[in-house]
Amino acid sequence: MTPLQRILIVDDGARETDAALSAELAELGYASVTASLEATDEVLAVIPTPKAIVLQVPRGADAAERARFERLAERLRANREETSAPVIVADAATLAAPGSFARLIEAHVGAGALAGPDR
Repeated sequence: MTPLQRILIVDDGARETDAALSAELAELGYASVTASLEATDEVLAVIPTPKAIVLQVPRGADAAERARFERLAERLRANREETSAPVIVADAATLAAPGSFARLIEAHVGAGALAGPDR
């Protein structure tokens, strides 16, 4: 059995089933781990290196909450030696169009990202 590419999804912990990226990732052939913003470092310490890290800013997030996600993105990008995975910030506007999440993953992970598991 070939292992699936893994993506870490970081959110605010209040998961809305109609906005869950895990189902869309499964349709694209990815395995996903979803963690809260506060648990990101702990989760990264125990899971195999993800193919990408998606920071899912919740719908209706105020400026302070958006800033928390942006600070985490900056810190993760600055510490690239910890993980080579691209850090993607996605909000409701980014994900509104059909197929936008697939295009977002492809743009950050590469054209072959949607082709299947890591070899």
